[in-house]
Amino acid sequence: MFTIPEFPALQEAVSRATEAEIVQALHSERPGLAGLAALLSPAAEPHLGAMAKRSGAITSQRFGRTIQVYAPVYLSSFCANRCAYCGFSADNIMERRVLTFAEAEREAMILHQRGFNHLLLVSGEAPAKVGVDYLEEIALRLRDRFAALSIEVQPLATEEYARLFRAGITSVAVYQETYDREMYKQVHLGGPKADFDYRLESPSRVAAAGMREVGIGALLGLSDWRAEGLALGLHLAWLRKQYWRTGLTVSFPRMRPAQGEFKPLQPVSERNLSQMIFALRMFDPDVGLYLSTREEARYRDGMIGLGPTRYSAGSCTAPGGYGQEDAGGEQFEVGDSRSLAEVSSAIQKKGFDPVRKDWDAVFQIRGDGQQAA
Repeated sequence: MFTIPEFPALQEAVSRATEAEIVQALHSERPGLAGLAALLSPAAEPHLGAMAKRSGAITSQRFGRTIQVYAPVYLSSFCANRCAYCGFSADNIMERRVLTFAEAEREAMILHQRGFNHLLLVSGEAPAKVGVDYLEEIALRLRDRFAALSIEVQPLATEEYARLFRAGITSVAVYQETYDREMYKQVHLGGPKADFDYRLESPSRVAAAGMREVGIGALLGLSDWRAEGLALGLHLAWLRKQYWRTGLTVSFPRMRPAQGEFKPLQPVSERNLSQMIFALRMFDPDVGLYLSTREEARYRDGMIGLGPTRYSAGSCTAPGGYGQEDAGGEQFEVGDSRSLAEVSSAIQKKGFDPVRKDWDAVFQIRGDGQQAA
């Protein structure tokens, strides 16, 4: 079982880096955890240009000049949790909606017509509204029309993840939100999500179920981002060792305006975010790194080729929002509202290829014994 050190110990590790340790990490093929701590440290900030160059070179070597593009489909805004920072929190008075199967299928096909082949199915954490039966039916309806289907929903049991894998889901994102146990208690005020350890163990259950890929991440703005970065590295390294056949990704969601008007407790700048991305790229050259539409278009364009390998586009965070422009109940405000064509154009202008088709899917064997579409 993965265990996380006490958060103050992580903060101490990233605060004591020396110039020599930073330089060594910059020139090391695999910096290791000590090197990651050095690269995340305040003392590494003057080296940000060198970090960007190194991160870009590693990304090019491992991923070529491709960037995968995807879009989220929000299935429901119902949630059983009382999370202080989230627009879907059960404490917020808002319009709540769960899509019917036909509505979810219609939303997905709107995105398909716009050119998307990778979908992330998202919902608030309300098993009574969006349970395994519901998710399985959605997957069965969509799996032969899309190259890849991912989910970001409530944590599930291993056998439930295995069931969804057989239905056509190939990737699961489960973000810890914060690895700071004390802060976790302060912002998760009620509901199943208040169980820190069960959530921490979720990526392991995903991998044990045979999922092709598992994604982790921390919500930036709740606690010390440098220590969160080191915690992500520790978690990533543990998963890599225990489940070496499973693909791994990391997301970097920075807090965005949402209903409830929760303000970041420890704001994270674009410069901070960049340092975190570069450090984790050098630490794990093969991990997929997401940069979502939470970020502004200007920043996302500037990061093309420097570390991130997956970009969302044309995102709407309200259930039914693609087919109904005035749909209410969004989870948060997006920072980059450009369409797939506009994001793809920006990627191409930098000399990169926006990938809309997951060619590896032809090698994926589903639980029913059939090749994936």
